[in-house]
Amino acid sequence: MEDGYVVAAKPSARRASGTVGAWIAASGCHRRFDSKASACEFARAASPEGRTLWVQDAHPLDPTEADGYLLARRSSRRNNEAELPGEQVGLPTRR
Repeated sequence: MEDGYVVAAKPSARRASGTVGAWIAASGCHRRFDSKASACEFARAASPEGRTLWVQDAHPLDPTEADGYLLARRSSRRNNEAELPGEQVGLPTRR
């Protein structure tokens, strides 16, 4: 694989950001960055006001050619409520 960090934009990121939508329309959902740090900087810059985009590493056994994914958190805001910082939630345990 070539040097750099390949990011695949997920539909959530496309729906949240016009910048990401334009990128996908112009060149497809994969984009190569110089590094993960560069990809994260792009995510911060492409995040519209009140929404958060971030880069998450792909699982090592993921069959795609991406090193990571560009994601957006689902918005549960109503009207003009500010988006609050998210919390990581664990998987439910089966009883």
